[in-house]
Amino acid sequence: MNTEKERELFENRSVSKAVFALAFPTVIGQIILVIYNMADTFFVGLTCNDAMITAVTVCMPAFMFLSAVANLFGVGGASVISRAIGAGNREKVKSASSYALLGCIFVTLVYSFFAYIFRDSFVNALGGTDSEAHRNAVEYLIVAVVFGGPVTSANVFLSHLIRAEGRSLHASVGIAIGGVANIIMDPLFMFVILPKGKEAMGAAIATTLSNVVSLLYFIIVLIKLRNKTSLRFSFSGKMFEENVPAEIFGAGIPACVMTLFENISYAILDNLMSVWGITYQAGVGVAKKVNMLAHCIVRGIAQGSLPLIGYNFAAGNIKRMKQSILYAGFIAVVVAGACMVISLIFACPLITVFIHSGSASARYGSIFLRILCLGGPFSAGAYIIITFFQATGEGGKSFVLAILRKGVVDIPLMFILNILLPVYGIVMATPIADAVCCAVAAIMFVTYMRRFLKPVAKEVKLDKRGKND
Repeated sequence: MNTEKERELFENRSVSKAVFALAFPTVIGQIILVIYNMADTFFVGLTCNDAMITAVTVCMPAFMFLSAVANLFGVGGASVISRAIGAGNREKVKSASSYALLGCIFVTLVYSFFAYIFRDSFVNALGGTDSEAHRNAVEYLIVAVVFGGPVTSANVFLSHLIRAEGRSLHASVGIAIGGVANIIMDPLFMFVILPKGKEAMGAAIATTLSNVVSLLYFIIVLIKLRNKTSLRFSFSGKMFEENVPAEIFGAGIPACVMTLFENISYAILDNLMSVWGITYQAGVGVAKKVNMLAHCIVRGIAQGSLPLIGYNFAAGNIKRMKQSILYAGFIAVVVAGACMVISLIFACPLITVFIHSGSASARYGSIFLRILCLGGPFSAGAYIIITFFQATGEGGKSFVLAILRKGVVDIPLMFILNILLPVYGIVMATPIADAVCCAVAAIMFVTYMRRFLKPVAKEVKLDKRGKND
């Protein structure tokens, strides 16, 4: 690997330029990822069929669980790898990358198998109880999750590992290529190749094939960089040495749980909303996808800065580590705030891109988007701090914040607020939970930094005293 180039990026380049170099490609990749996720909704929305729109949106948690698995081993592996690089331990990089890949593929295959066996119950649990929506959702699930699951999971996983070495551009290009391929293939499979009424299946086929394209790109990149990268995928007993599995799970479980609980939270939201009718379901489904843009930009900033934080933490450069997290956090909150303002002002036009203008589902979707976007800046602050704890190996702290952000606060609130303020209360639970989590995250971060920096300050003080003597 080119250690000089690596050192220049992680150690010598200004913090703002280093964060930009690592995060910008990741953000672009995340934006394209959101766009191609929205492409399914956009093209399905052209059918003007609420049942079809609902079928795609209720499957989103099942599909996004693949990201939870990829994050478990991808974020966990990236955290271990970035810290191992900072400590100069190349052998540990090889062991971590091998173990992470094996775990990711195995868990994904198990999940895909059970998703197929219990497909009908799975779709019903996600809120697809309407007969027409259920039929289309099952078809989407089988194609995108069962058959496309391993490819999709491996695709996201490899982007994390490639980014861990500071190659954010390669990671983002891979995601971007898949996004462009998906947008091209969506209308082809939905309106040309498959017959009318099979639009959801067409969207699933396009999504799966686009992930195949991304995966092929990552494989080609790894082959071309084989003499310049420490990433290796050789399965041997070394994978279990140096506490590699425990460290991967320690850093990866919070990322997995956060994604998993997001999906559970969305599934409960869809279930509660299904009681009020498919019009509300379609509206909230589209609102969630539009609101996802701000979240994914923040996630891109966080994932891009993780290697920089982890490297400097392991190298003992605490000042640079602190500057990195504060700069990344500031940018994330500002961007999320801008997205919130745009959503508040242009909620109706944004929703009607995906749902026929003037429909009841579009009207409710606009209201739901305005509610959801209020949590954006709070979510950004919490997410950056969670990423900081992941990068520094503080798995327990990031785990607490992960389940607090999604699960512990918002799920009970949905049921309570649905009684106090039917329909709208269900959606209000999300921004309230984001605000609570952000407050707790800020307290934990300040407390940790004070305790962490205290020995450093004491050492500096003693050193100065010694020089004066």
